[in-house]
Amino acid sequence: MIKKQTLLFFLLLCFYSSLAQNNITLNGKIVKGNLNSPIESATIYIINPKDSAVVEYTISDKNGLFKLQTKPSSQNHILKISAEGYQEYSKTCESLTKSIDFGNLELTELNSLNEVVIQTTAPPVRVKKDTLEFNVSSFKTRPDANVETLLKQLPGVEIDADKNITINGKPVTQLLVNGKTFFGEDGKIAIQNLPAEIIKKVQVSDKKTKEEEFTKQTARSNESSINLTIEKDKNKGFFGKFMGGYGTADRYESSAIMSYFKDKRRISFLASSNNINATGFSMDEVFDNMGSRRNYGSRAPVIGRGNGIIKSNLIGINFADEWFKGNKTNGNYYFTNSDSENKNKTTELLILSEGSQLTESTSKTQKVFNGHDLDLNFEWDINPMTRIQIIPKFKKGITKTTIDQSSTTKDDSNQLINTQDYHNEIENDNNSFDNYISLFKRLKKKGRYFTTDFKNENSKNETNSLIKSATLYLQGNNNDDIRDQSAQSAQQRDKYTASIRFIEPITDSLKITFNVSSYIEKITDDKKTYDADTNTGIYDNLNESMTNFIASSKFQIRPSLGIQIQKKKYDLYADVNAFFINADFQSLYLGTKTNWNKNFIVPDANLFYAYKFSDTKRTQFNYESGYGFPRADNFLAVVNLENPLNTIVGNPDLRLKKYHNGTLGFQNYDYKTRSGFYIYTRFNYVDINIVSSSDFDQSGKRFTTYENVFGTYEARLDMNWNKSIKKDAQKFSFELRMNNQFNVDKFINSKLYVAKTMRISPELQLGFDYGELFSIKPSYRFAKDKTKYDNTSIGSRSNTMHAFNVETTNYWSKHFVFGNDFGYTYNSNLSGGFKKGFYLWNTSLSYKFYEDKLTFKVKVYDILNQNQSTSRTITPTAVYDTENTVLKRYVMFSLMYKFQDFAGKKMN
Repeated sequence: MIKKQTLLFFLLLCFYSSLAQNNITLNGKIVKGNLNSPIESATIYIINPKDSAVVEYTISDKNGLFKLQTKPSSQNHILKISAEGYQEYSKTCESLTKSIDFGNLELTELNSLNEVVIQTTAPPVRVKKDTLEFNVSSFKTRPDANVETLLKQLPGVEIDADKNITINGKPVTQLLVNGKTFFGEDGKIAIQNLPAEIIKKVQVSDKKTKEEEFTKQTARSNESSINLTIEKDKNKGFFGKFMGGYGTADRYESSAIMSYFKDKRRISFLASSNNINATGFSMDEVFDNMGSRRNYGSRAPVIGRGNGIIKSNLIGINFADEWFKGNKTNGNYYFTNSDSENKNKTTELLILSEGSQLTESTSKTQKVFNGHDLDLNFEWDINPMTRIQIIPKFKKGITKTTIDQSSTTKDDSNQLINTQDYHNEIENDNNSFDNYISLFKRLKKKGRYFTTDFKNENSKNETNSLIKSATLYLQGNNNDDIRDQSAQSAQQRDKYTASIRFIEPITDSLKITFNVSSYIEKITDDKKTYDADTNTGIYDNLNESMTNFIASSKFQIRPSLGIQIQKKKYDLYADVNAFFINADFQSLYLGTKTNWNKNFIVPDANLFYAYKFSDTKRTQFNYESGYGFPRADNFLAVVNLENPLNTIVGNPDLRLKKYHNGTLGFQNYDYKTRSGFYIYTRFNYVDINIVSSSDFDQSGKRFTTYENVFGTYEARLDMNWNKSIKKDAQKFSFELRMNNQFNVDKFINSKLYVAKTMRISPELQLGFDYGELFSIKPSYRFAKDKTKYDNTSIGSRSNTMHAFNVETTNYWSKHFVFGNDFGYTYNSNLSGGFKKGFYLWNTSLSYKFYEDKLTFKVKVYDILNQNQSTSRTITPTAVYDTENTVLKRYVMFSLMYKFQDFAGKKMN
């Protein structure tokens, strides 16, 4: 196995080296007029005059220099240069058989011209201030390709197996279609289902808040946003797909999506139903809804994701429109249903200051969920200076869960100390309504504006439970605990938040910010528990020790004063503020009322600094401090007896959690070499932390409260380097990632102890595409986790994980597609009874016919019938080895029908 991987890796590297040979180089310097001042981020590209196809392209650096490598050719080509604010430059090259140094190439500013400039060919990529814009016509895709395939052609864009997009190392957390969301902000449905041929431009920028967008501030986030603009002549029409499949072991899948476009109006419908763990919506072009690597996690919204075998159903509607001038409105509605079943096996090694405990448990869980989800986004530009935004969200979900579990616990001498069996039936009804209203106002003086917003969060959660349990203590003096109970609880939460922010410009680049925010939060938790009457079996005996009422209210006000400095090369934001908090907690337990009221003042500061070396090279630093407020039951001395093996009581002397977070990052993407690099480090220091503190008796029963510990921290370092080379129809990509993390945690189990955790996880991904015929993507990931414990009976615990995967796709002629996903996963230190390694191989063969409108597929999941779900999790207090139910081998036969008609242009 290892030899084959090494050979494959060697062959790909040899190909990588061969691509760089036999090329010629075109270089020069782009300058402004006769001043010879360099022009940065100009696009230099070569086109074939026969069909205006882009052959190669690059971007000039901060010194105006460019270097373009291309294949020698005796045919005529045209060299073009495009830069924002300048007239397009064009030069015919009669032949490109040897390297050429063009020297200085002068561009003329548009504002100095009297004539109208007509641009015949759009550049493949253009830098517009803070936006990177790709012209889709410059990137070739298959005639039936989706947006995902298109995005993968763009330099610096990576899409992982979970359909998470990164651009030059920065995660894309917002994907818009004509400036509006399409079934969720993450865009996972859009990239898999929108046809690439209707897209005109892909615009990439830093993700901005609505305030930053309206006031034209620099984005402070470390995230990216993509906006897909649709071709004007294709922004009127419809498209859709219908797919259904049935297979062995009674496996089935079905999906449908239909979308109608007309100028600024869009109405879309989707539906999905399956029992193959596709917990949402997907129409992957190779595997449809099958839970393979290339499709897992790619569907939105999520329906009851979890372990086991899941049957899920989904209906969704999305719309976007502009009802009147200055208005943008869009919204989503989903109905979701899921039914899951899982069998779990777990071993838990509990780490104590003296000795340890090993608990082995098995459980069976059945869960049924029905939910409704509605959200709207209403924006209205009342005039060029004023915008109002309203975002209401409604959710309702009913969950019914049945759990049967058995466990045994042994001490470090392998002596049995307790056993537990329980049956639990839970019905949960959750309702919530959130609403956000904001007003943005620009004033007459340039740079002066204010914003105000109001948000309400209202939720009610009602739970009914039936509990039957038997806990037997084989050591110690505790009596056996036998329960037959019914419990009802009702929790209500109401939170109202308001803020006002004013910006006053001192100079064009310096601004002073004033901000005041506040919130009021009220939570009530009312729980009643009844024991069954031994004679009648009716639950009418109130168990006062497990009945309580808790109410909490918090009021906070936070004034803030800050500065903003925005220069061409750097941005600086800094503010100092303070939290003024009043907390009032009340409880009624065993007939006793408890009141806890206290005031807090927490100083706070934030700093953001970003320096821009060039349009593609940037460093960023961010610091923030803050606090965390414990729950009411952390403070109140109310005994919680829900778990027979763990009695919990609050601590009224707790202090607030206080923390300091810092991030530092550097990123660069070199369009000349089509390679990118980023490094990102994060440090989190918790000055005052809140942890559970437990004591154990001889029977293994714990008694828990909450304590403060001081000086815990977490450090994280992420690095990424990626490069792509394109030669004719061939493309090679290389990506190396490194994730490192170090934690120091402190806990109290009879004594204070320290857990130091180190995680190292490098990952290598390679890719080779041969035009529209063949694609191969091997990857390897290694993860090493090790935790050392001070002041405990166990010195350390560790785990090593290896994961190899190779994904291949073959496009035979115009009708056949053959896809394979093969992976191997190995965990080194799983305890006895758990299989450490397994193979997972999925395959798919499809045939397109009837003018490519119909696609027939045969898919096989887990060909080797080895799939499993085993893992090791190491925490500061315990080590868990788990195994859950997974899908096993099945064969699926499916048929898909696809149609589209854009502005009268039907498919094909």
